[in-house]
Amino acid sequence: MSQALQLAENGLLSSAPNPAIGCVIVKDGQVIGSGFTQPPGGNHAEIQALQDAAAKGHDVRGATVYVTLEPCSHFGRTPPCADALVRAGVGKVVAALEDPNPLVAGQGMARLRAAGIAVESGVLATAARELNIGFFTRMQTGKPWVRLKVAASLDGKTALHNGQSQWITSQAARDDGHMWRARAGAILTGIGTVKEDNPQLTVRTVKLARQPLRVIIDSKLSISPEAKILAGGGNLIFTASVDAAKQAMLEQQGAEVVVLPNPNGKVDLPQVILELGKRQINELHVEAGSKLNASLLREHCVDELLVYLAPAILGDGRGMFSLPALENLQDKIALKFHQIEQIGEDLRILARFH
Repeated sequence: MSQALQLAENGLLSSAPNPAIGCVIVKDGQVIGSGFTQPPGGNHAEIQALQDAAAKGHDVRGATVYVTLEPCSHFGRTPPCADALVRAGVGKVVAALEDPNPLVAGQGMARLRAAGIAVESGVLATAARELNIGFFTRMQTGKPWVRLKVAASLDGKTALHNGQSQWITSQAARDDGHMWRARAGAILTGIGTVKEDNPQLTVRTVKLARQPLRVIIDSKLSISPEAKILAGGGNLIFTASVDAAKQAMLEQQGAEVVVLPNPNGKVDLPQVILELGKRQINELHVEAGSKLNASLLREHCVDELLVYLAPAILGDGRGMFSLPALENLQDKIALKFHQIEQIGEDLRILARFH
């Protein structure tokens, strides 16, 4: 199963909206076939592994199949993997986890059992869920897993008082940040960042078949048609303003504009997250300014912080979150450290709210 999980990582940047799955087929103590999920419309991991075994001249009858998620039992873009395993005559299937997709949810394992194939689940389940945390979150809540990225100094500053911020962290940390961008289905920012930094918000240090969807929160629909983020089209802009002429102009550039106001005349952020879930976004990567960061926290829209801390002190400057001062320590926003690792000169901290 550990080998299957390593294989699954090969699909992290290409399998979405499907989960990244790995599969290893073992017979007489030897690995005879292996595979991982191909891009949407391509083979699932089990089919890849069966084809790999066949190409090597191995007979899979009676073999044990290790797969990082329950084999699917429904027709989607491809036929059910459970049926393929039954036809192949394998002897046992060991799955790390049952599929949270309501279209499967145990039915794949049930189909295997009904065909006389021994089944087992729960092997390295925690690691398997972590690998596809966005897929599990979307299937169970209808929302993507939201990861908010911040790069800051050791005293928590993301820029100098005059806005200068390039570069606080090292090249190694910036490259690592692009890897997190690459695995996300969408990257979200605010109009403040678009106006101030004019970012492209693309993945540039990792080779990808497709770029993540670029999402902009722009309550007043004040984005410039010349903004770099609009280059290439395919953007999604959430606004609280109705401006038919501006909307038409942006749509001509390939952007989609969605009007989604809250009662205060701002963009309804929880509804944005739900809308992205409906669009099959598994992981949402946020790179925004302190105001939008704070709004997302207040609206309980963030699952995890991805913080890069540089070994430097900047003094008075811009912080990570524009939150009001607290009068009582009991009102602090509590998180739990999930992972801490040194990346180049900097620290990478993953901290979770639940």
